[in-house]
Amino acid sequence: MDFNTAFDRLLGSEGGYSNRNPKDDPGGETNWGISKRSYPSLNIKALTREDARRIYERDFWSRTNADQLYPSVAFQTFDFAVNSGIETAVRKLQVALGVADDGHWGPITAAAAKRMSETDQLFRLNAERLDFMRRLSNWGANASGWAGRIAQNLRYCAVDA
Repeated sequence: MDFNTAFDRLLGSEGGYSNRNPKDDPGGETNWGISKRSYPSLNIKALTREDARRIYERDFWSRTNADQLYPSVAFQTFDFAVNSGIETAVRKLQVALGVADDGHWGPITAAAAKRMSETDQLFRLNAERLDFMRRLSNWGANASGWAGRIAQNLRYCAVDA
């Protein structure tokens, strides 16, 4: 899977402009899934789809080393990073791979990703994601949406792997 396909899929979950209660959504003001909390100097309301595409490729796809993963795992890690943070997604991928979860991609993580089968990575990563999310204090307010997003991602796993 290339970045553009992953980006189009991602926007199926992220949608347009919103400004939810920070108690329920710590990102606050958000457009295309890009939050004011993460990008305080951006005019979030005026953010275009192309602006979001550039941010996602530079700050999420590249920083999760998606090009070094199985395409199906790349999408899952990318989506997790957008939803829960880059370091969290990398840490949980590292847990799934059975290596130290320091949140930084390096040669040990890369080697572990090459050794483990694609399907094992997909199942383990999504299990780690669900466990992580259900422990969040705002799970109650977001459980339906997050569970639906992961359910859709599991459907992608079945197609991609």
